[in-house]
Amino acid sequence: MLVNIVDILFQVYTIMLFVRIISSWVPEIQQYKFMHFISFYTDPYLNMFRRVIPPLGMFDLSPIVAFFALTLAKNFIKYLLV
Repeated sequence: MLVNIVDILFQVYTIMLFVRIISSWVPEIQQYKFMHFISFYTDPYLNMFRRVIPPLGMFDLSPIVAFFALTLAKNFIKYLLV
């Protein structure tokens, strides 16, 4: 039961990260309140990786590492709960 809740929470956060990354390609979306909510909760996490992995021109590879780290964290937490 608790493992399912953790899994759902990580899925929701992963979707929020994905929406945040896609929204960076469409600046007009940034003005909506739901994007302020998403940015508030995802930018600190993404900024941790952006400090370590600077953008390469137009390409920001830090979200790939952020998704990978999130998956590792989810699997580790699920392992501890089982």
